[in-house]
Amino acid sequence: MARGIVIREQHFPGRAPLDAYGNGGFRFADMSHRGSIMCLPSGIHGWAATEADPLTVDLFERAIAEAADIEVLLVGTGTTLRPLPRELRERLKAAGISADPMSTGAAVRTFNILLAEERAVAAALIAVDG
Repeated sequence: MARGIVIREQHFPGRAPLDAYGNGGFRFADMSHRGSIMCLPSGIHGWAATEADPLTVDLFERAIAEAADIEVLLVGTGTTLRPLPRELRERLKAAGISADPMSTGAAVRTFNILLAEERAVAAALIAVDG
């Protein structure tokens, strides 16, 4: 019996530089993704975060789970810089992750450089329009 369409969690199982961002999404590895993403050692994952959302520990649980393989987490907060709330900063620090918030554009550029240098970098990137 046919099951119909099966919707799965969005995931690219590898590390890849980001080719472009804007228009509500990202391009990487000859693919595009609409919405926010997390670039982690386990791959690139769809991420349910928007510029309107508060930055909570819950939003970052996937990154925290992979903390052993992450030195620095770049947090692209959208079109403008937003500081990370104290609770989130403390949780990331306790996990051994140094977090750097910046605009999404700056985070994408920095991620690509650190990835090319084979650093233990991850990124949580909120999609932007334009």
